[in-house]
Amino acid sequence: MAELSAEKTREPFIRIARRTGIHWYQSWGVRVVAVFLALVVNALFIHGVTGLNPVEVYRIMWTGTFESKYNFLTTLRDMSILYCVALALTPAFRMRFWNIGGEGQVLMGALASALLMIYGDQLPNGLLLPLMILCSAAFGAVWAFIPAWFKAKWNTNETLFTLMMNYVAINIVNALTNIWRGAKSSLGTLNTQTKAGWWPKFLGYRFMPFLLIVAALAILIKIYIHRSKHGYELSVLGDSPNTARYAGINVKKVILRTMILSGALCGLAGFGIVSGVDMTISSGTARGYGFTAIIVAWLAHLEPEYMALISFLLIFLDKGAAQITSAYSVLNDYASQVITAIILFFILGSEFFVNYRLVFRRRYPGMPAPASAAASAGVQTTDADRKEGARS
Repeated sequence: MAELSAEKTREPFIRIARRTGIHWYQSWGVRVVAVFLALVVNALFIHGVTGLNPVEVYRIMWTGTFESKYNFLTTLRDMSILYCVALALTPAFRMRFWNIGGEGQVLMGALASALLMIYGDQLPNGLLLPLMILCSAAFGAVWAFIPAWFKAKWNTNETLFTLMMNYVAINIVNALTNIWRGAKSSLGTLNTQTKAGWWPKFLGYRFMPFLLIVAALAILIKIYIHRSKHGYELSVLGDSPNTARYAGINVKKVILRTMILSGALCGLAGFGIVSGVDMTISSGTARGYGFTAIIVAWLAHLEPEYMALISFLLIFLDKGAAQITSAYSVLNDYASQVITAIILFFILGSEFFVNYRLVFRRRYPGMPAPASAAASAGVQTTDADRKEGARS
């Protein structure tokens, strides 16, 4: 029995411990090493499967973003939309409300913009565009308010609720676009003649105004979560709802207020897609950014400045994957997605080593055997032996 008890209490060879006091350069060093290892693994995959030169494939990926001014600006355009959705999810995530419904909230904002472009095309752009912004934010806010109200009222599971709302939004958009297109094969570009609801060009591009709006939003969200009373309430509620109630914070009010803000910003992203990029709407308008933004937010630890870098990285990988697909017939879309997935896997995995460390069991010369090991060997230890071991 003594031997069995000693075996159960024996220290494991390896265990996981949380890191404390890690410096920013150490955490980013871990991430850089992870990216390097991902490139090595991808090189083996590319050469082993296709026989291509991995360096040449990486060069093609690079040109997908940096080959021309247009490629770079379109990367910034897509990054700004993804970044906007990540910023929108940040307040909700800080209070530990798992808003997985960004995709649906973006779609509802896009739907509001499309409705006004179709039925309000006689309005001047100076009036139509502000109206589209307000209605898109309102549609997104309402779509986020519904699960927030159920959470505040009956403590429903917000993860499942917001996830299911995505599919409802997709089917609403599908139903309306089928009505609008009639016998046509697709809805097509809206208002091609009047350009009603289209962003005016700024610096030669229609998406540039939205890029500036998102940059301003990033600053405002940073101030909101770190320098405002509302941001403080989010942090307290995220740490402990009971502590928040004890401190006099109205938890239900904070949940509703924060989700309205989150949904409104997602709706604004939908407006940016419809008015500044696609000029039409479909069930794929949100482009999966509502889900990708979750990765962005968590990799950046909910800090807006880091979200910008990670958003750019993910869009860069997406553009690079499309570029190598078009450049090499042997690397189809699935193979390019594998390359992107390997890089993402290593980046996500690096977060484990940023937050945790592996501790191995070690024995130093002269160190007395653990009590469990001594017991299993039949050695009797006294108080004097243990004190001597502690001093050593």
